[in-house]
Amino acid sequence: MREIVRYRELLARLIGRELKVRYKNSTLGFVWSMVQPLFLLVVYAAVFSILGTSFADFPLWILCGLLIWNMVSTAVLTATSSITSNAYLVGKVRFPRAVLPLSMVGAALVHFFLQMLVFVVLILATRHQVDWTFMWLVPLALLVSVVVASAFALLLSTANVFSRDTQHLLELSLLAWFWLTPVIYQYDRLALWLSDHGVPAGIFLINPLTSVVIVFQRAFYGRASVPTDDNSGQIINLLPSDGPMWYLRNLAITGGVGLTLFVLALVMFDRAESRFAESL
Repeated sequence: MREIVRYRELLARLIGRELKVRYKNSTLGFVWSMVQPLFLLVVYAAVFSILGTSFADFPLWILCGLLIWNMVSTAVLTATSSITSNAYLVGKVRFPRAVLPLSMVGAALVHFFLQMLVFVVLILATRHQVDWTFMWLVPLALLVSVVVASAFALLLSTANVFSRDTQHLLELSLLAWFWLTPVIYQYDRLALWLSDHGVPAGIFLINPLTSVVIVFQRAFYGRASVPTDDNSGQIINLLPSDGPMWYLRNLAITGGVGLTLFVLALVMFDRAESRFAESL
């Protein structure tokens, strides 16, 4: 950790390089980072409207979870190949190799903030009411997601040096992880399904992104339940109706596990770093 802090300027330069390279020779540049979630938003909103499973302000609901999911998945996916794609640096220059995967997490975080600007503008334009009693949890949820993403970035980038199948397996794993995370469906729906099948609903919180996503949804969507669109008077339960402390407890547990995993990932990365050059 001391080495990473000492090389923080290098980390910042690597983040800047990643941002420039990603949109090199692109006319729209960083605009593409904002177009992607909006495109996915239109697709999901259209599909769920056709299926008749949408509800009030459904596009905003999707964006609440989609933005934070995109940040974590992009960070993990790009970080996995960060060591192998920079083999020329690893074999010639002395520096803490951990800054390579961590720079990918930093670049994904910059894109997240750009996308959040679009999200905030959309909220203001639609005059959507957020829930300020939960808004203070959002920075904590973001911090937890960064810690979790950094831990996976270090672990998977190390594994990918010794087994290149890691990055291919990761693409399939991220697809499964996405559908196990309540991004486009409501938390309470799956929790009820688990309870009906004799499975404790709390097992859903083992997914480290679940507690993060539901905090974003509760704060920005602003409601734990909504009426159906068919004017029948029925209520759709989206999220637990518990207060902020319930959400904070889940974040604290996820953050503690994520921090432990991050420390273990640093230890494993440090032990494997001396063998990177010969494996590349």
